[in-house]
Amino acid sequence: MEHIERESMEFDVVIVGAGPSGLSAAIKIRQLAIENNLPDLSVCVVEKGSEVGAHILSGAVLEPRALNELFPNWKEEGAPLNVPVTQDKTYFLLSDSTHKEAPHWMVPKTMHNDGNYVVSLGNVVRWLGQKAEELEVSVFPGFAASEILFHEDGSVKGIQTGDMGIGKDGQPTHNFAPGYELHAKYTLFAEGCRGHLGKRLIAKYNLDKDADPQHYGIGIKELWEIDPEKHQAGLVMHGTGWPFAETGTAGGWWLYHGENNQVSLGVIADLSYENPHVYPFMEMQRWKTHPLIKQVLEGGKRISYGARAVVKGGFNSLPKLTFPGGCLIGDDAGFLNFAKIKGSHTAMKSGMLCGEAIFEAIAAGVAQGGEVGFARVTEGDDVFIKEVITYTQKYENSWLKEELYNSRNFGPAMHKFGTWIGGGFNFIDQNVFRIPFTLHDLLPDFQALKTVDAVNFKPDYPKPDGKLTFDRLSSVFISNTVHEENQPSHLKLADASIPVNVNLPKWDEPAQRYCPAGVYEIVEENDGSKRFQINSANCVHCKTCDIKDPSQNITWVAPEGGGGPNYPNM
Repeated sequence: MEHIERESMEFDVVIVGAGPSGLSAAIKIRQLAIENNLPDLSVCVVEKGSEVGAHILSGAVLEPRALNELFPNWKEEGAPLNVPVTQDKTYFLLSDSTHKEAPHWMVPKTMHNDGNYVVSLGNVVRWLGQKAEELEVSVFPGFAASEILFHEDGSVKGIQTGDMGIGKDGQPTHNFAPGYELHAKYTLFAEGCRGHLGKRLIAKYNLDKDADPQHYGIGIKELWEIDPEKHQAGLVMHGTGWPFAETGTAGGWWLYHGENNQVSLGVIADLSYENPHVYPFMEMQRWKTHPLIKQVLEGGKRISYGARAVVKGGFNSLPKLTFPGGCLIGDDAGFLNFAKIKGSHTAMKSGMLCGEAIFEAIAAGVAQGGEVGFARVTEGDDVFIKEVITYTQKYENSWLKEELYNSRNFGPAMHKFGTWIGGGFNFIDQNVFRIPFTLHDLLPDFQALKTVDAVNFKPDYPKPDGKLTFDRLSSVFISNTVHEENQPSHLKLADASIPVNVNLPKWDEPAQRYCPAGVYEIVEENDGSKRFQINSANCVHCKTCDIKDPSQNITWVAPEGGGGPNYPNM
């Protein structure tokens, strides 16, 4: 395609992603700007979802620690935290029909939920979006950041939003509209888990050279409206065991009673699983047939579905947070605390810390000054601090680092020792005394997959009944996923021959199963040959394929803005 002239817009700060971290950063910057008499400091947030909150998916039980700091009077301002946790229960599913409740004292303290709230994180983020707009943040939903822009010296200049109206052949259609260039002093990347631009930045600046490999899970969620007589607002249930133990898969589940007779439920399957026959979506469907779960759902109605990769490497896997011209915040860096199964409060805090550092850097530039330890360049008449290393310093001195550091062994212990021994290790580490050494998990998740000839067990997944258990296509339908059909696939293969020639014989092409949306299929032609088919319109933007493909042949990039799921109350 020939060179396109693009319009550009200038801001002090551009933020990619209107999730908890991105909006918290934007709000903090504008709060400080107003408090310090710099009302013209401009902040822009771009969001690929059709609206703020459209792509937000989480359990969720929210720890309000960061929100208390950002908006001390959030209750009076109408934040949608309406259901305080009233009961906290943990279960081991011993088989497909039996279970054992764990005494509260046995549960690692990180998983206690006193003072927390059962929420729809999507609605919390929508509220944060409103607060950001009240502070005059420019919020642009429906605009996907597709490219990173760089200065000649290699520092980040901003981002380019994706072109609209490019056909499958890569050529402009009659609906073509070029993307914008958004230039900024600083660009913050808050794309969530496995952000496609964050991934490029980590590689370009070698930000992870001193970190352990990042680790992930796939979270699969359903929202149900249940019989009011069974609903117990504020009841939080977590568990592990069956069916994951049967396949040797590390994983766990949740069931939260929220408001309006609704329950949020789902599983997180660790993407370090070894058996190529494991089918996370069907593991979740099978889990619902356990009597403990089934009794809650019978007589109810499933009203929404979604899936999203979860970043779980924690403290050991954090990359360097800054680079010339920008920062990584939230799950683009990997701030989720898997020992708590929570990342919203940590994402918010990372955004707030970064926002403070960015504001100070811009204010110093306005004052034609700077501080020791900053790299400074002069652009025109402005002094502009290129790499905001004070963000890292603020993180190092915050409760965020302390929390993640204290939980650093949780994930590696589960990987190394399994559910039962790992769980015992974590009980001692979190409840009795701190283990004085650090465990490391150095095997990337995609390398954990064994070949089909190295495994003996193939799970039997019953046919969905359409009442309690469902198939993927009907699930994608209620996720309200929509993509413009005539656009290039946003799921890029480095080598189109690998799925059939390599992945199929070695691993029975696991993309057929690890994708929770039925995007990938092996199709048999009339002549008996096999073809790899990508149904990109089904994609719910979970990023699992980018993570788990054993050949690392699939790259997820952002499709046209506004595409993907439209999650209500998720």
